[in-house]
Amino acid sequence: MADSLNDESGVEDKKKEELEVGQGLKSDEVRRRKVASADSADDEPAAAPVDPAVAQSIGQGTDQSPGILQRLLAPLPPRWQNWVVRGIMSIVMIVIFSVIVYLGPLAMVVLILIIQMMCFYEIINIGYVVYKSQDLPWFRTLSWFFLFTSNYFFFGESMIDQFRILLQRDQFLQPLLTYHRFISFCLYCGGIVGFVVSLVKKHYLQQFTLFGWTHMALLVLVTSLLLPSSMIICNDIMAYMFGFFFGKTPLIKLSPKKTWEGFIGGGLSTILFSVLLSHFLIQFDFFVCPLEYDEVSDAVSMNCVRHWIFERSTFHIPVVGKLLFLSSIPWYPFYWHSIIMATFASFVGPFGGFFASGFKRAFKIKDFGDLIPGHGGMTDRFDCQIIMGTFVYVYFQTFIM
Repeated sequence: MADSLNDESGVEDKKKEELEVGQGLKSDEVRRRKVASADSADDEPAAAPVDPAVAQSIGQGTDQSPGILQRLLAPLPPRWQNWVVRGIMSIVMIVIFSVIVYLGPLAMVVLILIIQMMCFYEIINIGYVVYKSQDLPWFRTLSWFFLFTSNYFFFGESMIDQFRILLQRDQFLQPLLTYHRFISFCLYCGGIVGFVVSLVKKHYLQQFTLFGWTHMALLVLVTSLLLPSSMIICNDIMAYMFGFFFGKTPLIKLSPKKTWEGFIGGGLSTILFSVLLSHFLIQFDFFVCPLEYDEVSDAVSMNCVRHWIFERSTFHIPVVGKLLFLSSIPWYPFYWHSIIMATFASFVGPFGGFFASGFKRAFKIKDFGDLIPGHGGMTDRFDCQIIMGTFVYVYFQTFIM
């Protein structure tokens, strides 16, 4: 039966080819067109198939919106519905972010920890669902234990540097400060012991796979400031806007909706935005002075002697500038650092998003979660921030400190 069907199919293809040849096309040309057609089909960035079972367990939020918005936007085409929902939620997130910035550095620290924990939950949850490891003993507990231990080790250093005098007044906290690194190491060893004890014979491969999964999540999320975060936000928004209105040329297969027009437009907008925002932030000690404990006033203070990169100077324009009748302009050295960080945010930072897209395609899901309507999960919004945060830390320690 199958052979006869194949024979019939072959006869039909041959007839079709003869017909095309009869219309004036050479047989070789017909075959060339078929190969080209097949190649173009392979190159076309089709949407990633979504595994219904995995998607249902994880939750997909890109195409979701609150019920009241669905009713109000019903007359609009789906493309514009998504544009409006994403725009509204973006404005809401920017307002919330601005309020937290106004509340000060401690509020920012709390925000970072909350975002970190939510992203960690979304990434680890994918592992639980895909590898069906819900029944593995202690794995969720151990994952969160390793997150706590990593935060204590990495963030503890910063807290000790800034608030050592204040924290040393508390007798309970003194040992945690004095032996901070050793305690962190002991806690990590305790996690290793707990993991080994929890191993189950029939689940060895799954458990070690998820152990590596947990540590990769920690490496990405824990080892990751206002200006760089704002750069990524600006780049995301402007790349989306340029791509939505002018995008025609696909950028990368992993993200079919990303275009060269959006990539370039978002990049140039981010570099301009970085200089304007830097100029605004530099005017206030609130944004350039570290939060420290002042022993004299017995209070937390943000008064400091400014780093030289935040001091105003004069930039002498080369010969080309003289054609514009400008020999010099007021300048802050930090502008140069801002432009470098913006360039990274524009042309390298998006690859954090492409990396996340490839990760989601590997597990046949569209989003990391459904927390933010029109956007997806928290990780969907902060995937580019991860690589940007690591770059800023390394750049700051290398060229500014």
